[in-house]
Amino acid sequence: MAHLPPIAALQAFEAVARRRSFALAAMELHLTSSAISHQIARLEAQLGVRLLERSAHGVRLSAAGEAYLSRIAGALAAIHAATDDVQHGVSNSLYVHSTPSLAMLWLMPRLPTFAQAHPEVSLNLSAAHTHSDFALGQADLDIRYGVPNWGDLVVEPLFEEPITPLASPAFIRAHRLKRIEQLLHIPLIQSNVNVVQWSDWFAAHSALHAPQRYALRFDRAQMAMEAAILGLGVALESTVLAQRHISEGRLRPVFGIERSLRVKAHFLVYPARHARRAPVEAFLTWIHQEAARSMQAA
Repeated sequence: MAHLPPIAALQAFEAVARRRSFALAAMELHLTSSAISHQIARLEAQLGVRLLERSAHGVRLSAAGEAYLSRIAGALAAIHAATDDVQHGVSNSLYVHSTPSLAMLWLMPRLPTFAQAHPEVSLNLSAAHTHSDFALGQADLDIRYGVPNWGDLVVEPLFEEPITPLASPAFIRAHRLKRIEQLLHIPLIQSNVNVVQWSDWFAAHSALHAPQRYALRFDRAQMAMEAAILGLGVALESTVLAQRHISEGRLRPVFGIERSLRVKAHFLVYPARHARRAPVEAFLTWIHQEAARSMQAA
């Protein structure tokens, strides 16, 4: 194994990179700015690359620094969490990573039932579009979105979800939406990262071509739905993720659930060895039960 840099040097680099300041990093780590500078100089010398670019305007990461930070930040967080668990006697910790919209719209409202059923499990939930790096110990399991192509990991579909145009009831009434061709003359909301795009939906349900431009674009389903709730247009989203908004009357399928495309796009992903841990096994059983309930209600 290659000689690893001292953890103090890695902490100094991560703090400066995050705070964009030697002085602020020094305050956070209870060191002097000079000590921080020396730590980073030693780290750069060991790696043989420049990680930080210093100027009169502050500190910025080099290309190598950006790449290095993306790999070590999660590892340092995992070390910190593991240390905290050991110090506080936590043995049943569970680290779950998820896509942001599923975490906020679907997972969070259901977590109380998991907490009640498994009070012995200490759950840590993080959310980002980037996937967890299991080699760095960043998570026990990952809930990913997209086309499954993740090597030798266990990949389990979470649910099949209908994707259909959604809008606020007031917007539907105001524009008297009844026919697909009307969508060409009103604001449409685009979710840039969605597996199903407007072009796919139009191709499946009409001979019309989807518009080339959209009123609003977002990189999260949560924001696209919120824009639709605010009456800014029609969003093409999952009725499973939008379940709460639909049941509470904030959103409504414009043409009914029958005008939808059904896809499996959310997946539970984890190394096979992780399933042998009791907290992971408990979470997998619970989340599949919740997913089954969602499908019955969708």
